[in-house]
Parts: sequence; structure tokens; C-alpha cells
Amino acid sequence: MLLRLICSVLLLLPVLLASRPAAAQQPGDTTSVACPPPRVPRLCVELDASRAVDPAAGPLTFRWNMGDGTTLTGPTVAHCYAERRRYTVRLDVVDEASGEVREAEKLLDVDFTRQTVVNFRAADTVRVGQPVAFDAADSQLPACENMVVIWDFRDGATGTGPRVEHRFRRPGRYAVRMALRANGPGSCPDSHCVSRQVVVLP
Repeated sequence: MLLRLICSVLLLLPVLLASRPAAAQQPGDTTSVACPPPRVPRLCVELDASRAVDPAAGPLTFRWNMGDGTTLTGPTVAHCYAERRRYTVRLDVVDEASGEVREAEKLLDVDFTRQTVVNFRAADTVRVGQPVAFDAADSQLPACENMVVIWDFRDGATGTGPRVEHRFRRPGRYAVRMALRANGPGSCPDSHCVSRQVVVLP
């Protein structure tokens, strides 16, 4: 009975703590829509097995192997991961009275590779003529194919590709925009954009 309770509870309770996807833009539009700042989904889960305790079984210890080398103990745990990939969480249950360890009482798949991520990295402050690297390598539209990355540096120049370099010719504040676009299958096309301000000093 304990095993059935744990399975039924844990399949319902993993919660991916994610921000809302970036606002969509119309295809072909990189200049007139308002592009929000990047909001990257957190790589975090909350797991709860507190309702899985069978009083007849006596005190139990819940030991969670989070799949990244981290082990947590308790009926409820929360954990944030360092890398955006797929993990297998293993729950071992220890019967405190007998010392029996029930290994892999539950295996749980946590997959961060299916999240929409629209984000890019760049220096906040640069000098006129200094090369600036823009990196959108962490961005993904996992449900779509043929994704392209389009840059609008807001100084009249544009670029394409997940990693680009640009030199600003005049000082000022530039709300650089990055757009992700993809085509197929099915309901994709999809398009998103975000912006990040770069201050260019003389």
C-alpha cells in the first residue's frame, strides 16, 4: 500500500517553477513591437511525498537523489539545478524501525529541455568602437524547428545567428533586441523577442 500511495502522489506534485514566456511579436517585425527584458525560467522543482506515509509502517525517512549529485532528505524537498537538461530523480524510502532501505521506490523524470527560453547575454556598458559579443545560445523554442536568431542593435544595424559581434559608432543607450523565429511542425510558426539595454560610452 505504501508503494501505491507514493506513486500516486509523486506523479502529481513535481512543479516546474517557470516564468511566463516572452511576449510574441508578429512575423517580420523587429522594430515596432515592445520587446520585454529576458525572463528565464528557473531550473527548480518542488517534490512532496508527505501524504504517502502509511501510519502502520511506522516512521519513514525519505531520501531523494536529485540526479545531479545532490541528495536531500525529508517528505517535502525543493531544489534548483545549475544546467538546463534532463534529470532522473530517485526516491529511496528508509524504514526507521527495521533499517530496511527501499531503493528506487519512485523514479521521476524532470526535463528542462522542453521549456521555451528567450534570453541573450551581452555587456551592460561598452565604449564606442569596442567589439561587443551578443550570445543567445541558451535560447530555445523546443516545440518548433528551423529556429533562427535575428538581432536589431537599434543603431541601424542588424544581424543573424545565435552568436554575433557588433561595434557601436556613437555613444548612447541602445535597447538591443533579439528575436527568435521558427517554422513547423504543425502550429509552429512561433516568434518571440526580448530586449536588453547596452550603454555606449564615448
